[in-house]
Amino acid sequence: MITMIAAAGENNELGKDNDLLWHLPDDFKRFKQLTTGHYIIMGRKTFETFPKPLPNRTHIVITRNKGYTKEGAVVVHNMKEALELAKDDGQPFIIGGGEIYKMGLPLANKIELTRVHGKFEDADTYFPEFSVENWKLTYKEEHPKDEKHKYSFTYETWARK
Repeated sequence: MITMIAAAGENNELGKDNDLLWHLPDDFKRFKQLTTGHYIIMGRKTFETFPKPLPNRTHIVITRNKGYTKEGAVVVHNMKEALELAKDDGQPFIIGGGEIYKMGLPLANKIELTRVHGKFEDADTYFPEFSVENWKLTYKEEHPKDEKHKYSFTYETWARK
């Protein structure tokens, strides 16, 4: 099962200038809980936003740069290579950014989406549109705004029909 995991605003906004548009500690905890022990597939720009590789995960980085190497990452040049490397993981995660999500959407079986309740006009990266004709909402949990979370958000799990 190939799972995409993302947090996106109400208009599918993901980020700006290679950074998130919000800080949601509970969403970070959920991301860690779901992805620990798995392969995580991402683009180079996403990988380079991490201060260091995330513990207890195998990082697969997709880049067009044939000379790119980075400690803590297995570098590949397309989604097919990434998924081949992750084939022994029962649930590899595609974690972004925008272009990598577009590549992964036709291949994914599941989407773990944190829908952030806000509109972020200055975003420059977006999660791809997906149709409820092809996907079914199987889980939903609302999280209100609070002292640690400037925005309310909803965890959504989508399964391919």
